Amino acid sequence: MFLRSMLWLSCLLVLVLAACGEAKLPSPFKAGDVSAEYAQADFHLFDAAGKPRSLADFRGKVVALFFGYTHCPDVCPTTLADMAQVMRQLDKDAGRLQVLFVTLDPERDTRGLLAQYVPAFHAGFIGLSGDATATAQAAKAFGVTYQKQAGKNGGYTLDHSAGIYLIAPDGKRVLLAPYQQKTEFLLQDIRLLLALNR
Repeated sequence: MFLRSMLWLSCLLVLVLAACGEAKLPSPFKAGDVSAEYAQADFHLFDAAGKPRSLADFRGKVVALFFGYTHCPDVCPTTLADMAQVMRQLDKDAGRLQVLFVTLDPERDTRGLLAQYVPAFHAGFIGLSGDATATAQAAKAFGVTYQKQAGKNGGYTLDHSAGIYLIAPDGKRVLLAPYQQKTEFLLQDIRLLLALNR
């Protein structure tokens, strides 16, 4: 009886261990790895000079991609200011990071406005826009949601997803850093992504 019980327990233990599968090592990144969902994601938009842009234009650099709008009262300017701080702290590696701000409000965010607003945070930042269809396609490609909310005097605000997509220089690894991610965490992840391309 004892032997039968031990045999049964041994079989159960083997089944439990097999169900657990291979143990995963902890990620070295602070941001979430969303490569499975967004490694093939792209956009087809225009910069402030009217030049067509897609992710392929920035291969060889880490891309920090953020969706927002210039009339945003808090999330967007905070995120752009945080990324400007990251650029300063990257020092000599700052030229290997490209920050892209995609407007979700092409109705108000003209190329002229983007040309003034986005580089005001850092001269190297690029604002991107498209028509309503191209904007919706870019947002959908990265799982970004947004919706108009009526405001005072016929105005409106936009509720939208917040977070920064960090894309490796080869475009294959994609991270999603949450809103107000600590600067040191952003720096660590960007440096790790840069190291993948050395």
